[in-house]
Amino acid sequence: MQWTRNAAESGQVDSCYRLAAHMYLDLPYAREVGPVGEAAGVAAPAGVMEGHDVPPDVLTSVVHWLRIGGLNIVDLPLAEFRIEALDGAKYCGNDGCEVVGLLKDFKVCPQCKTARYACQKADWTTGGHKATCGTAVY
Repeated sequence: MQWTRNAAESGQVDSCYRLAAHMYLDLPYAREVGPVGEAAGVAAPAGVMEGHDVPPDVLTSVVHWLRIGGLNIVDLPLAEFRIEALDGAKYCGNDGCEVVGLLKDFKVCPQCKTARYACQKADWTTGGHKATCGTAVY
């Protein structure tokens, strides 16, 4: 994520979009690496910041990265991020899990901070995630 931020700071459009999306979706390490605080500058147009289920400081940083990449936040990216965050899906890292829900409702593994779970304990005890925890490269 730090490399993505470095590329985003230089205006690389793909990196700006990726960092913004990962922050919005609360993917591993994005919210630790991506905040911009007061550096975000100008606020988004009225109405753009409403209806999002992310903390205001995260949304401000997301808007900042989209602008750095020259992306029009009013047209697509924020709406796409919101739809993805609200779509129910199988986000659990346990292959046998059938739980469908919102991404934000799945807990992140406290050890590796990359896997998401509805039932981490079940996967950990059967050796699934335990065998690979902390070995993923992002």
